[in-house]
Parts: sequence; structure tokens; C-alpha cells
Amino acid sequence: MTYAEVNGINLYFEEIGEGSPLVLLHGGLGSGEMFGAILPALTARHRVILPDLQGHGRTADIDRPIDVRTMADDIAALIDHLGLDRPDVAGYSLGGGVALQLAIRHPGKVGRLVAASAGIRRDATDPEILAQQGQVTGAAVEFMKDTPMYELYQRVAPRPEDFPRLLDKIGESMAVDYDFTEEVRGLQVPTLIVAADADMCPVSHFAEVFALLDGGVRDGGWDGSGRPKGGHALAILPGLTHYNLVDSPLFAQVTLDFLTTP
Repeated sequence: MTYAEVNGINLYFEEIGEGSPLVLLHGGLGSGEMFGAILPALTARHRVILPDLQGHGRTADIDRPIDVRTMADDIAALIDHLGLDRPDVAGYSLGGGVALQLAIRHPGKVGRLVAASAGIRRDATDPEILAQQGQVTGAAVEFMKDTPMYELYQRVAPRPEDFPRLLDKIGESMAVDYDFTEEVRGLQVPTLIVAADADMCPVSHFAEVFALLDGGVRDGGWDGSGRPKGGHALAILPGLTHYNLVDSPLFAQVTLDFLTTP
């Protein structure tokens, strides 16, 4: 097992495959194992680096809130630790939010960015989901003992007894209002926004994010000259939800295609 002491945290990561580096960031209450279904497609063309984010998987929690910005700083420090030169970065859900913050806060450390199922405003999330998120606390651990998230944590976490603490901190983080509109508008890294057509935020929100990146606001033209100036793109994947997008070959394919776009 491989760990890196970075940014005050003992960060677990794996490296699989060969080729240009791709840092892959998992969703909330998951780990790098979350990408198991699509990993073979990605590792066939990339050296994939799979970190476990703060308090997740094999990375023990530390005394600070769960926050996409500080976790982005962790990944920036990991990139330096590994001596990577502007690797591509892809993230899903919570990891998508971390990936966006990495590109916002450390643009010189990222080549291309893929952010999947990651809204940029809290109020864009389905109100029913926001209500459910408000019930996420350590007290809910008994109701989660039959879930894959609990099984994973008990199997790999350095301190399995910390699962209620993780639920408390995730619940607290989801209760904090956020709006990263202006930060996203200033993104300097070519970015692919990915979402399911039945995601946690409506398709209109992801179109709004794309518009912040100069996308979808004009005809692209026969020669593509009307496409977003920063090389940004949008992919809405059909027949998927927030919960199964990460397993979809479509997600792997659009990611690979975007990362190899001239």
C-alpha cells in the first residue's frame, strides 16, 4: 500500500496502467475502488493515479472539515510529491467538485479536466436530495450497515470505527451553502462537464455551467471556430443517473475522447 505525507494528511493512492498520467477522484463515501467498472478502459491508455480523499477509503481522517477546497490542495500536493507535470484530472461527484477546485486553485498543475456529476451551486441540487442530505449524521450508521459504502469502509479504512465521524463530517459539509459560479467562469484549464440525463442537478444546471465557459452560446461553425475558446466541452450521458454514471462505458469513452482531443 502506498501513502504520501502531503498537506498534513497521510494520503493513500494507487497507480495502475501506463501512458500519460490521469488523476482519478472518487465520490463521497467511496474510494478509488468506485471506478472498478471503467478502470480497465482508462488504464489501457493512461497511468491512472487513484487517491483516497480525506477520511475515505484507506486515508484516515484528520482534524479539519471535509471541504472540496482543502482536498483539492491535498491533490495538488500529491501531484508535486509524484513529480507529475500537468496531469489530466477526472473526478466524479464529490471528486468532481475537488477536481474543479484543483483547476481553480492550482491551474498550473492540471492538463485537462473532467468534472462529472458535480454541481457548482448548492441550490441547484434536487430539493428532495437536499432534504435527504440534511439527515446524514453519525446517527444514521445503523441504517447504512447493509450498504456498499459501509462494507467498503469496514474492509479498508485504517480506523473502521470512524464511519459515524465521516457521516457527521459529510453531513456538515453538505449543509454549507456554496456558489462557485465566478470561480468556474475564470477556469483556465480545458474542461469537460459531464452529467447523467437524470442527475442530482437538472441538465439545465450543467448547461448553465457550460455557458459560464463560453459554451453553447453560439453556433460552432463549419470549422469549429465558434466553439468555446478555452477548449471546454459538455457531455450529457443518456439513460443514466447520478448513481450509475461512474460505472458507465459512456463515461469512460467521453473522458478518453476529451483527453485526446487536439
